[in-house]
Amino acid sequence: MARSVVSSRHVYLDLAHPDVAADVVIQGDHVEAVLPYGRADRSQAGEVRDFGDDFVCPGFHDAHQHVLHTALFPSSLADRYPGTSEADCVERLRAFALAHPGDGWLISQGWRSALWDPAVPPTRDSLDAAFPERPVAMCSGDLHTLWLNTAGLRALGIAEDAEPPAGGIFDRDANGRLTGVLREAAGMVYTARVFSQIPRGELLSIYGDYFQRMLAQGVTSVCDMALSAAPGADNVREDVYEGLLADGRLPMRVNMFPQLVGNFDRIQSLQARLTGPVLRAPGMKQFFDGVSSAHTAWLTEPYANPYFPGDCGRPTVDPERMRELVLGAASRGIAVRIHTIGDRAIHTAIGIFREAYERYGAPRQGANSLEHLENLLPGDVQALRDAHLVASVQPQHIVIDVTQPDRDLGPERASLMWPFASYRKAGVTMAFGTDSPCVDPLSMEVLGCAVTREDPRTGEPRGGWLPSERIPMDVAIDAYTRGSAVVAGRADELGTLAPGMLADLAVFDHDLMSTPAERLGDVQAVATYVGGALAWER
Repeated sequence: MARSVVSSRHVYLDLAHPDVAADVVIQGDHVEAVLPYGRADRSQAGEVRDFGDDFVCPGFHDAHQHVLHTALFPSSLADRYPGTSEADCVERLRAFALAHPGDGWLISQGWRSALWDPAVPPTRDSLDAAFPERPVAMCSGDLHTLWLNTAGLRALGIAEDAEPPAGGIFDRDANGRLTGVLREAAGMVYTARVFSQIPRGELLSIYGDYFQRMLAQGVTSVCDMALSAAPGADNVREDVYEGLLADGRLPMRVNMFPQLVGNFDRIQSLQARLTGPVLRAPGMKQFFDGVSSAHTAWLTEPYANPYFPGDCGRPTVDPERMRELVLGAASRGIAVRIHTIGDRAIHTAIGIFREAYERYGAPRQGANSLEHLENLLPGDVQALRDAHLVASVQPQHIVIDVTQPDRDLGPERASLMWPFASYRKAGVTMAFGTDSPCVDPLSMEVLGCAVTREDPRTGEPRGGWLPSERIPMDVAIDAYTRGSAVVAGRADELGTLAPGMLADLAVFDHDLMSTPAERLGDVQAVATYVGGALAWER
């Protein structure tokens, strides 16, 4: 097996060794040794790359992505645009349609009505005026809502008297007429039906482009997370991955987390046959609530700006049913990751997982986790650790709209949101990701938002939103490498650079440990290695 050496004066090995001058000796696909800089026997190496003052670290691991959606938005098949208003989004889609003629679906993603002026939900009427015959599917920025025109409703078989899937909502106007807006499970189920019509050949093409985009960010592993609370709509495409793997065209590691719906045949089959180093299925995922900006996150007390008396949101899955699902998985040694944003969803889920751990112990592979965790009850930071849960969080979410938490939750509840420093103090393992395409999958933004809690584009709010919860760069890198490997059950082989670990490395043109936070936007990847092989180079 070929031996190679990657050297730099700035190597991040792990949290205890964040900036050392080192030679990383690679044998085959593993790290054989880590030696002081310049000490490796280069005469025995087939290839030697000395990156000088460039920064070398373990490959980043995005712990929470929706890969089909990230590959699709943007691509030649769909548009991505947040818009400033309903009319602006419609006009943007008109232009996209001119470049994509035909009678098939027009697909886009990105709108957030809470950020529009006026901040009101859209309706199908504006889309009908522009597209009276061609079906339109517009996914919201957070992927929890789908906006359809009448032709789209018709193509999906949604009649005026239709009932939404369990856990979903069909918006209706004052006269009871469908507005074309489908929320939570309803939006996710019907989005999956639209996407299921994309030809396999086109899917393979956009997945290939997606892998190159990720490698260019220094991302070598990703967790592909189910995006639905309902059966048959999770968009985790093992058929695509296994086909690419068989053809030798899967250039980075993928960990699949299909939906948890009570039947374990699929996950057990995946785990039985996917035991190699590239493609795995460590566990399952489910939704417990929605998002606070739409008042669908499940709260202990009503929203600060309630839509109706007693407006606390609601669970998307009945709590007792969620308990049955989690305990059923735990009894089989299967890890579970649950979307929880509201404080009541978080608190209830912690109790369920505590029971699961006490009865069945840790999963065989992967780790149980809560996803997103936007607002917590004060005691639940420590409770996460006591329940052996990973906090799977997305730093860029902090600055999507820094005015939203106060508006929807009030200042007291907003004061304990995305508490990264509190997690660190309590000993809670953090796993960093993006939730792409809800935000852009840009690695320097992940790190920058965790370190500064400022918008990387505007620098606002100055000093950071809730600055006491900022963390240093070495801790942020640890969460984006080792922490994400923990939640995927791969910390024994990924996430740090040490003898015996898989040789996944990312190289950047600035020393991340000394680069000022405001300069992180200038940092570019130089090279990315997966299993010791050069997978991408600028």
